[in-house]
Amino acid sequence: MQRRALIVDDEPATCEMIRKVLYAAGVDALTLTQSVQASSYLDEGKFDMVFLDLHMGSPDGIELSREMRKSGYNRTTPIILLSDDQRPSAMSLGFEAGASFFLYKPIDKERLLKLIRATQGRMDHERRQTRRVPFQSKVKLRFGFEEIMCESVDVSLDGMLVRTPRTLPAGSSVQVSMELSQRMKPLVGAGSVVRLLGGNQMGIHLDRLPVGESERLQEFLLPMIHRD
Repeated sequence: MQRRALIVDDEPATCEMIRKVLYAAGVDALTLTQSVQASSYLDEGKFDMVFLDLHMGSPDGIELSREMRKSGYNRTTPIILLSDDQRPSAMSLGFEAGASFFLYKPIDKERLLKLIRATQGRMDHERRQTRRVPFQSKVKLRFGFEEIMCESVDVSLDGMLVRTPRTLPAGSSVQVSMELSQRMKPLVGAGSVVRLLGGNQMGIHLDRLPVGESERLQEFLLPMIHRD
């Protein structure tokens, strides 16, 4: 069966570029430049992936993402949010609304292809958005003037679980530095403690990663998610 995608963006050139890349990957795409038309198409049938512009006329990408996640054919369909908003808070808002991946404008074709490949086969939104990839690496947390050396247990697109010599109160803001590999510079950003487990583990929400670091983390995890 032919795979189908929906692209909703008020920039025709962006729609056309994504459509061509999808077509080359064997995916048929419907493009819309008027977001008000999107709801009816989403209610009428299932799509294998949906691309939504974060900032456009109402309903924007956030509103459509929330609408999709509530019910209907596309409740678990992967959502790729398109954005030129460089604020980390925009990414956090997108994930909270139900986005599976983020793609920054101007869109890089190679990065787009990686996302398309990662969504091949059966997809489940919750598994992809918060999919925890087992990954052990050194993590340094800075809390005020204190440094805590930890080890990651697993990592997702927007957070990590770490094993730590001592825990911090839930809600604590921390600076994070995590080694991805010996050949790559550490991932650096900020987050907050969202849960405590077993007395020696903390869940860290990476809600304040710089744009470049968010993209590095996504590209690092995509091959591992794809193999699952």
